[in-house]
Amino acid sequence: MQSDRRYFVYVMSSTSRVLYVGSTSDLLQGVYQHKHGLIPGFTTRYCVTQLVYYDWTPNAAAMVARERQLKRWTREKKIRLIELGNAGWHDLARDWFGA
Repeated sequence: MQSDRRYFVYVMSSTSRVLYVGSTSDLLQGVYQHKHGLIPGFTTRYCVTQLVYYDWTPNAAAMVARERQLKRWTREKKIRLIELGNAGWHDLARDWFGA
């Protein structure tokens, strides 16, 4: 039996490029929470509201491993990853929630 489940690893950024690496099984909900300041702590404190990178896997264990891997990376390596697919640092979720 094949699962349609997706597990996401993502990077959020502030306008000054403070980075946050996270993971979720519901990317839409996770990004919504970041954008609306519903997750107290680091991302709210530093206004980390722009989705600049994400990837997915059908495997929860692979998601956790990838998140840990990215969190151990240097800032420079994370920036290279982002710029490989999103050179302009555009908010990939800018149109997800309407006006």
